Amino acid sequence: MRHSSPHPLIWTCLLWCVALGVTVLNLGPSISNVGLSVVYSIPSPGDSQGVLMHYSLLPRLAMACVCGFALGLSGMLFQHVLRNPLASPSTLGVEAGSQLALGIAMLWFPALLGWSRDATTALGGFAAMGIVFAVAWRFKFQPVAVILTGLVMGLYCTAIVTLLMLMNDPYLAGLFIWGGGSLNQNDWRQVTGLFPKVAACSVLAMLLVRQLSVLTLGEAAQTLGIKLQFVRSASLFVAVALTTFTISAVGVIGFLGLAAPAIARATGARRIKNRMIIAPLTGAALLIIIDQLLQIYSAKTGSSLPTGAVTALIGVPVLLIVILRRGGSMQITTSSRATTIVPRTHPRSLLVVLALLLVAVASIAVVLGRGVDGSWVSQTGATLNSLLPWRLPRLIAAISAGIMLALAGSLLQRLTGNSMASPEVLGVSAGTAFGLLCVSFMVAEPTYGHRLIGGFSGAAAVLAILFAISRIAQSGNQFLILGVSLGAFLTALISVILASGDPRALSLISWMAGSTYGVGRPLALISSGFAIVGLTAVMLLLRPLQQFALGDMSAHSHGVDVRAFRILILGVAAMLTAIATLIVGPLSFVGLIAPHMAQRLGLTRGLKHILGSALLGALVMAIADFTGRTIYFPWQLPTGLVATLLGGPVFGVLMLHSKRQSMPR
Repeated sequence: MRHSSPHPLIWTCLLWCVALGVTVLNLGPSISNVGLSVVYSIPSPGDSQGVLMHYSLLPRLAMACVCGFALGLSGMLFQHVLRNPLASPSTLGVEAGSQLALGIAMLWFPALLGWSRDATTALGGFAAMGIVFAVAWRFKFQPVAVILTGLVMGLYCTAIVTLLMLMNDPYLAGLFIWGGGSLNQNDWRQVTGLFPKVAACSVLAMLLVRQLSVLTLGEAAQTLGIKLQFVRSASLFVAVALTTFTISAVGVIGFLGLAAPAIARATGARRIKNRMIIAPLTGAALLIIIDQLLQIYSAKTGSSLPTGAVTALIGVPVLLIVILRRGGSMQITTSSRATTIVPRTHPRSLLVVLALLLVAVASIAVVLGRGVDGSWVSQTGATLNSLLPWRLPRLIAAISAGIMLALAGSLLQRLTGNSMASPEVLGVSAGTAFGLLCVSFMVAEPTYGHRLIGGFSGAAAVLAILFAISRIAQSGNQFLILGVSLGAFLTALISVILASGDPRALSLISWMAGSTYGVGRPLALISSGFAIVGLTAVMLLLRPLQQFALGDMSAHSHGVDVRAFRILILGVAAMLTAIATLIVGPLSFVGLIAPHMAQRLGLTRGLKHILGSALLGALVMAIADFTGRTIYFPWQLPTGLVATLLGGPVFGVLMLHSKRQSMPR
């Protein structure tokens, strides 16, 4: 007998009942003391409790409601238009663009902040959006093109922000707090300024409901008279506007854009008009609950935590419970396999060229350097022998990490059929960083061995959770959502600790940026060994992976144990990510772009694509290590940041010269 699930509105009403209960628990005693009149009338200046309630607590409650609504609606629009369950307000790099604009203004144009911080952050967000739209327009706003361009833009802006923080730490430490999001209010001005903007965007979104409902037909919607480019661009513009207005007002509170639409789908909201109501209401209720609980915690402990970071701490468990409860209902269609790239006629020649180029770059990195006076010097003989123990191990480790990250990204993208899949979605990098953070607080003077143990323990813990989840997850997309949620949870913990300003936590920023400073010969040998073993393992798993490209049913019909093979692939990808992260920090950009760079060069099939991805990952990391060591002499820049800064433009050029796109096969 089939049991019908409760209507989505019932779940939403229950969530709002919880929000109302928590609000009464927090604000009820104060309102009972000052009276209900404080809600709608201005209190006297001598009534301190009334002033606090009317000008701070009530505007903060209203701000949580408006921001949660806006982020839930923007996330729903992103995921529907891009047809990807991992799409969120951060997909277009709006948050990172806003943070970069704020950092630049703090360093070089402080007058802009005095004029309007909201305008400054909005300028950065819309600038990032404009670049993404300019690239996506060439591809007629195909979902995968928008997703990849947005991810690259976000990672690129984040890399620049992190680099500025490392070079100007005393001036930009406050960006950590702003990046965590804060709902604190001093009056009603921000609320009254944000509300009409969100309301206008909501009306525009409702006017697009009919077109959005037909958008699920893909290119076939054009036969019904729907202008796909206009509908996609208009919907994405509304979504980005909602995100930008919210970030300008309160900072980065990005996780709701992923969680609210996912929870709305999991509760049974299928039609676009239903999700356009359920997702914003869910986002508003979640943010109210989180913020009210945070106020209760702050009142009892006296400590203040950023709301945006705490949002992930509470929102992630809710998302995990709902998704696992609903099982297979989290499917969303992606179009990443819809088109193809013409394979290169002579792939072996290109692989040989890439290998020779890697050897040439490695040779230059070993021989060439800077002299005492900063001039470029080619070292040979005894001088080179004395420098090899410093240069060669870090170069080998960087190349090995590039290979492992590229292999992990290729495995995830092939297994899930999702172009957004990369080592970052596993959360293993965040687990490693959190393990190192714990060691910094537990050990007074941690050695490299302590950090190695702590990082590996964090990665192992995440791996154990991922293996447990893989037994429950019924689709690759569902697993990716769970992995992103786990990574967001750990990242939020790290953000909360970093926001405290503790020097022990801030000392990890350099490592988290991808530094190879402390790599020695033993670690270089270990990393190269794991890279070789990983490459061999991936080549052995290549044939079953090709069956997965045709779907789970096709793989099962060819004798592949789908569940066991998925666990195996995820385990290999996670281990490769963990090892690379322990060596060079939590890098993920190479794992995202290397497979796509390979396919855009024409290496689209089987072994050629795997080898091409590995060579390109190694090449990017080798160039990054050499550039980071020499470009800012006598200081050194983290390899991970330089890899992001170098790889982004290369990936963009390849994308602009590519006329069509697809997943590798």
